[in-house]
Amino acid sequence: MSDMLSIAASGVRAYQSALTTTSENIANAGTVGYARRAAALNEVNASGTSLLNGGAQAGQGVLVTGVNRAVDAFRNAEVRTAGSDLARTEAGLVWLERIEGALTASKLDERLAAFFNAGQNLAADPAASGLRAVMLEQAAGLASAFRSTGAAIESAAADLTGQADAAVGEINSLAKALATVNSGLGRTGVGSAGHAGLLDERDRLLEQMSTLVDVGAEFDAAGRATLRIGGPSGPVLVAGDNAGTVTFATNSEGAASIAVHRAGERASAPVNGGVLAGIIDGAQRIAAARSATDTMAAQFVAGVNAVQAGGRDPAGNPGAAMFAGDTAASVTMVLADPKGIAAASVGAGPRDNGNLKALADLRTSGGFETTLTDMVVANGAAISSRRGVAQAQGAIQSAAVASRDSISGVNLDEEAVNLMRFQQAYQASSRVIQVARETIQSILDIR
Repeated sequence: MSDMLSIAASGVRAYQSALTTTSENIANAGTVGYARRAAALNEVNASGTSLLNGGAQAGQGVLVTGVNRAVDAFRNAEVRTAGSDLARTEAGLVWLERIEGALTASKLDERLAAFFNAGQNLAADPAASGLRAVMLEQAAGLASAFRSTGAAIESAAADLTGQADAAVGEINSLAKALATVNSGLGRTGVGSAGHAGLLDERDRLLEQMSTLVDVGAEFDAAGRATLRIGGPSGPVLVAGDNAGTVTFATNSEGAASIAVHRAGERASAPVNGGVLAGIIDGAQRIAAARSATDTMAAQFVAGVNAVQAGGRDPAGNPGAAMFAGDTAASVTMVLADPKGIAAASVGAGPRDNGNLKALADLRTSGGFETTLTDMVVANGAAISSRRGVAQAQGAIQSAAVASRDSISGVNLDEEAVNLMRFQQAYQASSRVIQVARETIQSILDIR
């Protein structure tokens, strides 16, 4: 009878734990990163009794041996990879759109056309002061458009550096948090509810990290993660309870790089995914756009000033420089007097327009408008392509999350069934205890 009482008592304890675990699942049905748990129930074998030796006793009840998490390491890795790829594409798209805005917002293409068209109109009547004033006004507007375009590209570059610093700061914070979780996993019993909670936090940190940079993770028997930056072959950022730091740097050409600093050593990290990879892509494209616009601005300024120097103004003097500056952001108009426009060829009269043909030839040979159009078209094509890729990667990421959640997610209908099943088992075990007590009492009451 004592065996019956102890068996029932073990059932009460076990199913109370199972009810607690089920209640935890229900309470966290909407918690991001929570993995469904189940109490591991095992039979308590009878010691010293064997059915092979004629024993009749099969066991001594039930025991909760731990809390199991419903997880699939491969599906978790797929979610991290898909999220990293999507984050890279979306981050890179941001900077492509910034470049598009920089190239188009100031209407530099229209200002270029208006300037050259004003020169063409002046050729019809080189002595007309009104047409000279219009051309000079268009020149001022063009210089302003160059400066605005250059400033917008510089602003995009500065914002990119700021976002990179913020991403690096977040990575370093997550690395410290992961090291803290690793420390807790080393001190917490494997299979306990506390251990399961720490594993959930570990997986959440890894998923957050993967959206910032591609990572490689390895786990020991206690679940502690060794984290590498740049994939499985990258440098180690976190090992046990020791976390390193990540830094971001750009060179004079705008190329960006990532380095990992840990245990007194520095290692370059190949970054192929996450926000940082998108930022690196953006840095390269911004640097290319800045170089192209600066080159175009310098060639335009030099070309127009050369045309001016090769002609004569109405007073017969060599034309003065119209523009100054060697980058897009530094272009200014330095010619203030409309009479300073050198429309005439050398030796011709004030009504001659021969030198304006050289300005028209510069428009063709310099290809400034064509260059700018090609830049805008190429950037727009890249944006369209990235958007298509992002849409596809978004679908892949959603499918990976759904696949993971089909294993790890909480199904409230299933948990409701488990709740009733464990409740009935708990009540039945309680009833067995009551029967055992009543039976013992009946025996004791025999006189």
